[in-house]
Amino acid sequence: MDDERRFQEALRSVRVWDTELPGFDPADVPEEPVALFHAWFAEAVAAGVVEPSTMAVATADADGRPDVRTVILHDVDARGWHFASHAGSAKGRQLAARPEAALHFYWAAQGRQVRVRGRVVTATPEEAYADLHARTTGALASALVSRQSELLGSLDELDRASAAAWERARKDPEAHAPSWTLYVVEPAEVEFFQGDQDRRHVRLRYRRSPQGTDWVRELLWP
Repeated sequence: MDDERRFQEALRSVRVWDTELPGFDPADVPEEPVALFHAWFAEAVAAGVVEPSTMAVATADADGRPDVRTVILHDVDARGWHFASHAGSAKGRQLAARPEAALHFYWAAQGRQVRVRGRVVTATPEEAYADLHARTTGALASALVSRQSELLGSLDELDRASAAAWERARKDPEAHAPSWTLYVVEPAEVEFFQGDQDRRHVRLRYRRSPQGTDWVRELLWP
C-alpha cells in the first residue's frame, strides 16, 4: 500500500462529531456577540475542551496574500478580541500595512466554531506591558527573545537566546519587551456555528449595522 492510499484510508477513518452535541437556539441569544462568546467559552471550559483559548488569526501581506497562524486569546471585552505579538513579527508587519484580521475558534468536542472579522487596532503601551506581565514567566521569557519570524541560524542559537531570556525573566519579572504589542480586533461580523450530527448545522451571524451602533442578527444556510 503506498503512502497516499494509507493517508486517504486514515483520513476517511476519522469520525466527525461522534458524540452528543449541545443544542443551540438562535432565538434566545443576547443582542450583542460578546456576551454569547463569553457564555460559549465558559461552556467549552466546563466541557473540558483542550486549550479553548487558542485561535487562528488570518491576515494578509502587502500583496494581498493570506497568512494564518494559531495564537492565544488574551481577552474579549466591549472593544473586541485581544491577542498579542511582536510588532516586528510577520503578523505585526502585516497588520501595520493592512489592519484587518479574521479569527477562528474551533471547539471540536462541542461541534462549535466562532468566526470574527474586523479592523485591528493597537492598545496602549501601558496596556501591552500589563498584559505581558499578567502572564507566566515563560511568556515573558519568550517575549524577551523578541526575534519572532526572523531567520534562525541554528537550534543552538535559539537555545542560547532562550536560556538568557529565561534567566532575565526570573531575575527581573518587571523586564520590558519594547516590541510587545497588544492588538484588538474590533468586530464587524461574528458568526457562531453549532454543528449537528444530522448536518442541520445552525449558523448565526452578528453584523454591525450601517450606523455601527448596534447589531443585526442573521441566520445562514449551513
